[in-house]
Amino acid sequence: MPLITIVTRITASSKLCFDLARSVELHVQSTAGTQERAVEGVTSGLLDLNEQVTWEATHLGIRQRLTSRITAFDRPQHFRDSQVRGPFRRFDHDHFFEEDSGSTVMRDVFDYTSPMGWLGRFVDWIFLENYMRGFLQKRAEVIKATAEKMRP
Repeated sequence: MPLITIVTRITASSKLCFDLARSVELHVQSTAGTQERAVEGVTSGLLDLNEQVTWEATHLGIRQRLTSRITAFDRPQHFRDSQVRGPFRRFDHDHFFEEDSGSTVMRDVFDYTSPMGWLGRFVDWIFLENYMRGFLQKRAEVIKATAEKMRP
C-alpha cells in the first residue's frame, strides 16, 4: 500500500489554491498528457462534498475510467477524493492547504492499493508508484503556476 506525499509551496492564498485543486477544468489542463476528460457526474466547475466525477484517460497505453467522490470537505484547509470505481483496489487522495508566511503549503497525500494482490505490489515496486508520483507532481506544478499567475 504505497503512500505518496507531494508538498508544494505556493505564493497565493489557501482559498485560491483549494479551489484550483477541485477545479475540473484545471484537472483536465494538468493531465493533458493522458488526454484526461470528465465524462460523467460533475464535468465542469468546482467539485463539492459528495459530488463525483468519472474521468476517462489513457494511462500506460490503456484507455480507462475512474470515478471518484469528494468524501471530506473543509474549505480551505482540506478535502478528500476517494475512488468509487476504477483500476485501483482503492484510493484516498487527501489535499491539505496551510497558510504560512504569506504563502500556502499544499500537501497531497495519495494512499492507494493496487489490484491483483502480490502482482499489484510488484507492479507498484517496478513502476506504478513512480508513475503516480510524477502524475501528482505535474498536477501540483500546474496548480502552483496557475495560482501564482492569478494572485493579486
